Amino acid sequence: MEDWRVAQEAEGRLKGPDRLAAELGLAPDEYVPMGRHVAKLEAGAILERRPAAPAARYVVVTAVTPTPLGEGKSTATLGLVQGMGALGLRAMGAIRQPSGGPTFNIKGSAAGGGRAQCAPRDLLSLGLTGDMDAVTNANNLAMTALTARMRHEARRDDARLARSGLRRLSVDPARIELRWAIDFCAQALRRVTLEPEEGSGVPPLPSGFQMTSASEVMAILSLSRDLADLRARLGRMAVARGADGRPITARDLEVDGAMAALLVRAFQPNLLQTLEGQPVLVHAGPFANIAVGQNSVVADRVGSALADYLVTESGFAAEIGFEKFWNIKCRATGLAPHAAVVVATLRALKRQGGAPRAVAGRPLPPEYAHERPDWVEKGCANLAHHLGIVRQAGVTPVVCLNRHASDHASETAAARRAAEAEGAVFVVSDHWARGGEGARGLAEAVAHACRTSRAGRDGGGLRYLYSLDDPVADRVDAIARHMYGADGVDFAPAAGAALREIEADPEARRFPVCMAKTQYSLSHDPALAGAPRGWRLPVREVAVYRGAGLIVPVAGDIQLLPGTGSDPAFRRVDVDVATGRVTGLV
Repeated sequence: MEDWRVAQEAEGRLKGPDRLAAELGLAPDEYVPMGRHVAKLEAGAILERRPAAPAARYVVVTAVTPTPLGEGKSTATLGLVQGMGALGLRAMGAIRQPSGGPTFNIKGSAAGGGRAQCAPRDLLSLGLTGDMDAVTNANNLAMTALTARMRHEARRDDARLARSGLRRLSVDPARIELRWAIDFCAQALRRVTLEPEEGSGVPPLPSGFQMTSASEVMAILSLSRDLADLRARLGRMAVARGADGRPITARDLEVDGAMAALLVRAFQPNLLQTLEGQPVLVHAGPFANIAVGQNSVVADRVGSALADYLVTESGFAAEIGFEKFWNIKCRATGLAPHAAVVVATLRALKRQGGAPRAVAGRPLPPEYAHERPDWVEKGCANLAHHLGIVRQAGVTPVVCLNRHASDHASETAAARRAAEAEGAVFVVSDHWARGGEGARGLAEAVAHACRTSRAGRDGGGLRYLYSLDDPVADRVDAIARHMYGADGVDFAPAAGAALREIEADPEARRFPVCMAKTQYSLSHDPALAGAPRGWRLPVREVAVYRGAGLIVPVAGDIQLLPGTGSDPAFRRVDVDVATGRVTGLV
């Protein structure tokens, strides 16, 4: 049965927000119902009243290198929460909000699948409580403020500026650092030229769009600890450079307060649930290949105060999502994971072991259905690499093989041998077909790993990959060598110049590194499978997100605004006009 049909059949069993809040012990002023099944949580009130609350055991879900079809990491996250519920454990999930880009494109929604989903599925996937729109609007308000200021300054009327209480910023038209935002994979908007009205005095401006999920505003929403932190970070955002080369910020444009006003409600985490009624926090939605790839700091802090087990998810595979969780998010939360789940599928391991490359939007090549334990065995070099990444952080990994009906026993046995040879617990989980009951074994293994872990609150046992005092180039090199398996990094001239500028800035040089890289290979090249060796990472540019507090090197040909495929998911999404129900949402 299609995922959306499973979700609709479960709607009658979903809990209302008042019941969910009561089960979490929330006071009436700690949540705001947003319809029949969703609530906004008042994070400030919750954290103020529970400052000394014992932290939940903290679990992060990551994965091996995926195929374009995805390997069910969100499904495993939700299945694990349901499995813990089946064991009688007080567990909560924390996931990102789906973007309209993938939802209407090839991959579909990130709501989970089968009987392990976040509900209500259609509301989650189609805008939820408006957070994505708020981020888009805040970003575009900054761009509106910038272009309006440029127009007014082009008039050369300093007296008029003075009457408005403004000072001349002298924006360099060639150095506009911010882009417009859109929540669709609209590749036609990657590069645009703004044509000011005739006589304005403003030259044509090269510009472009990025995904809302890849924007700095989204990164700020994800990483801010409270509203004061959010407001301060927005003010530090650099939108352009002046003629003297200095950053021009949202504060300089006096737009940061209005941006914060747009984000006040979006800053509060959304409370949803699994199909089996366990609470799930849904908040922020940054991509992992071109952004920070984590749900919000505030959601994890709230979940840590309300549950005994908090299961969070990092985008894509361990060399991308887990690395950013470890070296960026954990620094911001002060939390350290007790265990990590590394999700794998036999099809992903086959791809890494020599199966034909899968293409987004097309069925898997027929070779994937063949019994090929040799492909799986060879592909487990990729699994071993990701287990090694988790262990570098000092975290205990548990391997979760997402079971598919077409799996062959010989292939599963090959994956088990490889995982156990690496010293990892290996569990075949059937949550997609059986929900929480199918994830009992996974939940038991993860709970045991948490109980025996040395890691925990305040970073105990967590070893960061690099120090923020290290030169930026050395940090990028450490990620390339130890996370990706590269022999080193080659910086393009533009990237080298940016690094020199960053090193001269005492504040920016201490920002953590947030790499932008393909998710389909450990390397920068999607065609390189397994755990490739003998290659170097090309970095073409390096950006600085002063508000989010991130240094963003861009490797290979990765795009900040993906394109829509030839057979996108929106072709199958519709509405039953008799009932108003959404259909076909994958």
